[in-house]
Amino acid sequence: MTRITTLALALAVSGAATLSGPRAVFAAAADYEFQAVKTDVKKGPEAIVSVRVVDKRTGAAVPDAMIFTTRMDMAPEGMETMTTPVDLAPSSEPGVYAFKTNLVMEGGWRFKLAAKVQGEPETVQGELILKAVP
Repeated sequence: MTRITTLALALAVSGAATLSGPRAVFAAAADYEFQAVKTDVKKGPEAIVSVRVVDKRTGAAVPDAMIFTTRMDMAPEGMETMTTPVDLAPSSEPGVYAFKTNLVMEGGWRFKLAAKVQGEPETVQGELILKAVP
């Protein structure tokens, strides 16, 4: 073999080894989802809605998410403009986020959320469909 051919072969082999070696794995916003602890919620001015932010790759709840956008409306009943305020409420379980709201009517409610997960540059967004019951 000539010196140039040997050098080209050595570079090709080292390049292939580099490409097939270990790589960093990064999460994406799509790797997370919101899950309702319960989808049936008692109707009224003291309704508590509890949700988890879950890492879909592991199934583990994310205890340090910063939920910064919430919207509760009756879109499932065809009344998207019927909204109600949502406030953060205390939660004693790590990875469970509780919210107090006033579900004034029985029926379907859509809960839209957005959160930042530590180490994730993208915003995690989702929506849950809940049912207000008597």
